[in-house]
Amino acid sequence: MSGPAAATGALPADLAEALADVAGRRPLLVASDYDGVLAPLVGDPSAAVPVPGAAGALARLVAADGVTVALVSGRGVADLRAVSGFEGPYRWIGSHGAEYDGPLTGELAARRDALAERLAPLVAAVPGARLEVKPASVAVHVRQVTDRVAAAGLLEQAHAVADPSLTLKPGKEVLELAVTDADKGTALLRLRDDLGAVATVYLGDDRTDEDAFRVLPPGDLTVKVGEGETAARHRVPDPAAVVLLLETLADALD
Repeated sequence: MSGPAAATGALPADLAEALADVAGRRPLLVASDYDGVLAPLVGDPSAAVPVPGAAGALARLVAADGVTVALVSGRGVADLRAVSGFEGPYRWIGSHGAEYDGPLTGELAARRDALAERLAPLVAAVPGARLEVKPASVAVHVRQVTDRVAAAGLLEQAHAVADPSLTLKPGKEVLELAVTDADKGTALLRLRDDLGAVATVYLGDDRTDEDAFRVLPPGDLTVKVGEGETAARHRVPDPAAVVLLLETLADALD
């Protein structure tokens, strides 16, 4: 795996070489998580604006012949569109892949709402904790909880509330409980097949992105953003380096 981008802004040599190689393959799918990849992680998800240059780099990529750009997120699609402000002919995959061809059915939404009702008093009892109701899941956030023992205890309680039919998606300072078993890897493979893509670039930073890193074939280009163990083949340190990566790929496509 390549190391982090240098302080001068250069990408690792093996990553730059891999980008040059994948740029010559069409149809090409370029897909990315949002939070922690195209935008910095922040305590208030509604304030997670894109890092400077991200929108322009994505616009360059999607304008290239034979290239599809997809935003793949744990957020609901409507929330992702609103907070990112991205506009263009992108493919939008939300709720870890559950939002692919439209919203959830009424039955699944009812299960989600019942779960939120069970979790609400637990979250309310921990100062700084936040409950987020998404289209296909309910997430317990503890990033802003100053009492770290209480934060860990809340996540354990939320885990205990989950019945076996729920899919648990632990992340950075969050536990998401989904009413479907969709994941980013399954959604990416589906999109890859729908497009007939011969190569995929995928960038992610969290544990849920590992589902995608693990299932994409060896010829694809997978990039972990930030620290931590990963199945990705390359790594960059932060969203600023992601912009450099995307611009480098766009240059190679020109």
